[in-house]
Amino acid sequence: QVTLVESGGGLVQAGDSLRLSCVVSGRTVSTLGMGWFRQAPGKEREFVAAVPRTRDITTAADSVKGRFTIYRDNAKNAVGLQMNTLKPEDSAHYYCAARTNFGVSAQSSEYAYWGQGTQVTVSS
Repeated sequence: QVTLVESGGGLVQAGDSLRLSCVVSGRTVSTLGMGWFRQAPGKEREFVAAVPRTRDITTAADSVKGRFTIYRDNAKNAVGLQMNTLKPEDSAHYYCAARTNFGVSAQSSEYAYWGQGTQVTVSS
């Protein structure tokens, strides 16, 4: 059983940075495709960034490209999300997700494991 636990959220001002972490238990993170998703109140869950299980070629949503970076931390068996130049529209509950299939995916339905999430609020 794979368990994901996120941390690092908080309240920041526009232009600030935050680093989210997702610690993986039950499986080595390098054998999992990992993704970050977010959901704001009244909106659907949306893709943020992902990294496939066998390679470190990442992909990100256009809305965060150039500002957010997903990375794998094998030493901590975790995946992180570095968020720079935050905007109020980045405010949401951020979720870490994992999949065992090869390839990278931006579809939440293709992720079998989910964490409880961490809240990020960006004030203007």
